[in-house]
Amino acid sequence: MEPHQPDYRRIVDAARNKESACFPLYEHNVSEIVLSQILGRDLTALFAGDHRDRTEAFRIAAGYLGSIGYDGYAFEGCITQLVQGGEALMGRGESLIRTRADLDAYPWEGLPDRYFEHFAPWFDALREALPPGMQAIAGVGNGPFEIAQDFVPLTELAYLEVDEPEVFALLWRRIGDAMHAIWDRFLKEYGDVFCLCRTGDDLGFKTSLLMRPETLREHVLPQYGRIADLVHAHGKPYLLHSCGAIWPIMDDLIEACGIDAKHSNEDAIAPFSLWLERYGGRIGLFGGIDMNVLCSEDEPTIREYVRSILQSAKGYPGVAIGSGNQIAHYVPPAGFLAMVETVREYNRDCR
Repeated sequence: MEPHQPDYRRIVDAARNKESACFPLYEHNVSEIVLSQILGRDLTALFAGDHRDRTEAFRIAAGYLGSIGYDGYAFEGCITQLVQGGEALMGRGESLIRTRADLDAYPWEGLPDRYFEHFAPWFDALREALPPGMQAIAGVGNGPFEIAQDFVPLTELAYLEVDEPEVFALLWRRIGDAMHAIWDRFLKEYGDVFCLCRTGDDLGFKTSLLMRPETLREHVLPQYGRIADLVHAHGKPYLLHSCGAIWPIMDDLIEACGIDAKHSNEDAIAPFSLWLERYGGRIGLFGGIDMNVLCSEDEPTIREYVRSILQSAKGYPGVAIGSGNQIAHYVPPAGFLAMVETVREYNRDCR
């Protein structure tokens, strides 16, 4: 198959829910470990090196993904890296905020400067490395729900809502203010590099939301709206990545928050066809390919499964195809490539 020529406008059009006979490829992330296995080069070591090495790693990764079918390169700098490095979010850290004094003592105003001191070298290297026609996707990593859990682990966050409701409410506003300041500066300094902006915030699990819908509507969703307004003011679409059965708040996300597209699905919650039936035509829908299929099935089965997803998505606007989550380090390269090649074969035939 001939090398693909990236054109970031394809993924932007999908996020804007525009009609197209073909489906662009999209990934939340492609692990450098998987890419290293495919390319026979240690990208992990390059990413850990100096500016020249990092730029070269981006050049190799983005160049390869562009050549096999991707129009955008996903990269984000996560705010939790500045809190507890994601440790509390993963259930391994302690609560930093239990009282109003704790909340007031945290150096909130310094977060934007700390963020850019940490991540500007990465964004600068990415700017230098992207191939012609490709732009980046994502930007500022983590949404308010995940950031809050790196300050206060989930179980303690639930207690905080009951025991210290004022502190609980203020925590979301402080997080929202910090996110807004970081995104505002990011869009001014790196808006030319990114074509599609994304918030990653896992609000649910297989059967339910992780907090009451009323709590999310009052404290979390308004922060999405603030970021969506900023992103839209810069002429870019806004994508929400959220795992889980988040049905109770989907209408709020679309109508009140103004998301343009949604990513993440797994068949154990609902097939991609159900997402299309409920929300296709209202927002862009990205993903579709169940991670369990990519990780456990052989190549012929994966190809057949991907073709069935493509067929179910036919006729819907705003669809981009890829894994329902991401190409994590444990995804077999052969499964990943079988998915990509099947989508490209479909797109070649549909032109």
